[in-house]
Amino acid sequence: MNIIYSKSSVKVINSMDKATKQRIKAGIEKIPEGDIKPLQGIPGTYRLRVGGWRILFSYPECDTILIEKIGLRGVYKGV
Repeated sequence: MNIIYSKSSVKVINSMDKATKQRIKAGIEKIPEGDIKPLQGIPGTYRLRVGGWRILFSYPECDTILIEKIGLRGVYKGV
């Protein structure tokens, strides 16, 4: 599966400590497994929960995942 990261998600990942980066990376690589739910009101966008972190992603093409946003629970605002 091809994983594409948005500019903002790369910034957030680069600012994390090493242990958190590893947890986030492991969670993303296990998609479609994990605590995943579709976002209400935004068709085609999903939420992956890794501890207190939320990863918003979509499937723009077959066999491709676009990581749109990564953040704490407040990441839903402005989506």
